[in-house]
Amino acid sequence: MATRRATTKGFKRTATLLSDRIRSASESKGFAQSKLLTHWAEIAGADVASIARPVEVSYGRGGMGATLTLLTTGAQAPMLEMQKEQLRAKVNAIYGYNAISRVRITQTAATGFAEGQVDFAHKPKDTGPKQFAPAIKARAEEQASDVADEGLRAALERLGANIMTQKTT
Repeated sequence: MATRRATTKGFKRTATLLSDRIRSASESKGFAQSKLLTHWAEIAGADVASIARPVEVSYGRGGMGATLTLLTTGAQAPMLEMQKEQLRAKVNAIYGYNAISRVRITQTAATGFAEGQVDFAHKPKDTGPKQFAPAIKARAEEQASDVADEGLRAALERLGANIMTQKTT
């Protein structure tokens, strides 16, 4: 009977090396299950995850029901306030029982304090297609007129107009 050889050749997965440190760091903030931190976007939904993040789970004196604290900006707090019960239900589904009895919302400015800085991803405002001077636009269309593919020609026209605009300013 042949002995089984290890295929990792002495290496371990990063997850196994860091699991104890991740667990101790999350437990220090009250998160018994680090899944709430690591999979927040999947639990709360992308729309809520883009405006808030969990920062602490605190337990009362009696030990019955915990309070989940969410960090958000002042402008997003009223919207988040209306969704507290749905969030509580989603989080309790992760724990498997009614672990969270209350959701508390805390606010900070975009610059915030060291631990409370907001890092939510905001989408840039779409300003629409860029307008070019008629002479530059005409010259870019002339340069790309030989291209047969319509999409490629339009892209080359925009590129050419952008380059010519940069050179004139």
